[in-house]
Amino acid sequence: MRKMLAALLLLTGIQAQAATPLEQGPPGTEMAVFAGGCFWCTESDFDAMSGVVHTVSGYIGGTPETATYPQVSSGVTAHIEAVAVFFDPQQTSYARLLEAFWPTIDPITPNAQFCDNGPQYRSALFYNNEQQRQLIEASRQALTDSGRFTQPIVTEVLPQTAFYPAEDYHQDYYLKNPIRYKFYRSRCGRDTRLQELWGN
Repeated sequence: MRKMLAALLLLTGIQAQAATPLEQGPPGTEMAVFAGGCFWCTESDFDAMSGVVHTVSGYIGGTPETATYPQVSSGVTAHIEAVAVFFDPQQTSYARLLEAFWPTIDPITPNAQFCDNGPQYRSALFYNNEQQRQLIEASRQALTDSGRFTQPIVTEVLPQTAFYPAEDYHQDYYLKNPIRYKFYRSRCGRDTRLQELWGN
């Protein structure tokens, strides 16, 4: 369904134009960036978390000229689909965001998440300071040491580069198009796979 949407946008001749990076959110919030495959789903998961003030679906890791859905979803750019999460540090912490993130992804499958395949859909954690990097590394190591998985954890740890918001129709997609979103999420097998990996 998502690939069909990308192909349709390419066929309609939508022109790429340089995107503007997102650098800050609502006052009093801190920014964290997570990649867990489909950004519709990652955005939905974080919006349900206490202390999260705002989320933005977007692209990270590539150039501004290629930060468009048709190009990113086709896999011809260096971008990864991701979500910028703006949280109130008085209500939650980066460590709690990390703890909430892991059970929403498949951390043992490289270059894919559920039915979406390609490096643009791989799982990744992005740090914008040394404290975040250390927390990510500790969280990732704790998951490895837990013995939950026999396969290695392949979720990448990367420095945060420019984050480009996705097109407006992608923002809050699960709220704007609840039936299509539920159909996509179900057909993609996301929740079935998550239950296999993490249980209830």
